[in-house]
Amino acid sequence: MIKPEAVTDRFLKYVKIDTQSDPESPTIPSTAKQKNLGKVLVEELKAIGIKDAELDEYGYIYATVPATSDKKVPVLCFCSHMDTSPDCSGANVNPQIHKNYKGGNIQLPNDKTQVLTPNDHPDLKNQIGNDIITTDGTTLLGADNKAGLAEIMAAAEYLMKHSEVKHGVIRILFTPDEEIGRGVDKVDMKKLGAQFGYTMDGESLGHIEAENFSADAVSIVINGVSAHPGFAKGKMESAIKIASSIVDKLPKDKLSPESTEDMEGFVHPTSIGGGIEQTTIKLIIRDFVTEGLKEKEDMLRTITDKVLKDYPHSTYEFKVTEQYRNMKVAIDKHPEIIKYAEEAMKITGIKPHMQAIRGGTDGSRLSFMGMPCPNIFAGEHAFHGKQEWVSVQDMQKAAETIVNICSVWEKHS
Repeated sequence: MIKPEAVTDRFLKYVKIDTQSDPESPTIPSTAKQKNLGKVLVEELKAIGIKDAELDEYGYIYATVPATSDKKVPVLCFCSHMDTSPDCSGANVNPQIHKNYKGGNIQLPNDKTQVLTPNDHPDLKNQIGNDIITTDGTTLLGADNKAGLAEIMAAAEYLMKHSEVKHGVIRILFTPDEEIGRGVDKVDMKKLGAQFGYTMDGESLGHIEAENFSADAVSIVINGVSAHPGFAKGKMESAIKIASSIVDKLPKDKLSPESTEDMEGFVHPTSIGGGIEQTTIKLIIRDFVTEGLKEKEDMLRTITDKVLKDYPHSTYEFKVTEQYRNMKVAIDKHPEIIKYAEEAMKITGIKPHMQAIRGGTDGSRLSFMGMPCPNIFAGEHAFHGKQEWVSVQDMQKAAETIVNICSVWEKHS
């Protein structure tokens, strides 16, 4: 239905545009360069006949594929994000296409230490005969989430050219800053006007994700006591050492990213910064059960209180910031969202597979903003690193799934 090159050509173009977001920036979008890709996307949307495509001041793109059905079909939204992770360079991406993958290791050409192996990347075993796109080993690829962008664009082009495919109004939303947790901060939900949505930001072929972590961020500011190190006996209370002791007392064999899997949550320190007088620990708290966040935060307070007992003149400030919540709560109220996606995948020739996300997407927040929004596979793998890869054929199937989701909703309306 959709040719592989309809997705691949767009994808290869998008990944070469640097769109890294910046968590330290106060602006929206956090980096102006994200709008460089935004402008390209708007031009392409208009070129395929979508007249209302627009890039707003905050770096969000809104566009409409008009309905081809006379039925009253719920307005659907398909969403992907334009930014790439700040964890690994996204500049000068040099994508490599490994055609007709025959199995075994994939050596990345410009860094011989970067080798994709089936042991480290189990889904490679399902890619025999497919075309694999990687980096050259020096940057991330940007499949997270430019694969989703390319898939939505290819599906939109197909729908615009094939009015015989019956569907309701389809809204397109491309967001900035998802990787730093701000992806939907400035979404105009009234302008978007969609009842249900799907983010195209998942991993393996056939995955549907309707459940994700609930998430909080915690900041612990330690206020120590500074003194001249030559005369510090009985006076100095180093905030650095206090912070280090708190982190050291976190569980090591459980409740950490490196010791958990599946539906297990964790407490994860992401940075420590400061000096003798004041040091800040930043952490993220994750649990599939929202109530579990408070349990972990209470544990963290208890550890902090216990450590501070040995430092009578020091104090701390403990701040919790809500990040996102498990979208399952919103999606469970509308089971047809999942049912129709599964039906669409079967039409595409894909076996659906429900999976929980050990992370979050724009969809998890959109679900609590009035638009229940599960996550659909985009084919992206090994996010945020130099071994990131995607399959051309998986992207093609994702684009076809979008088209089929649209027609399934129309059929059942």
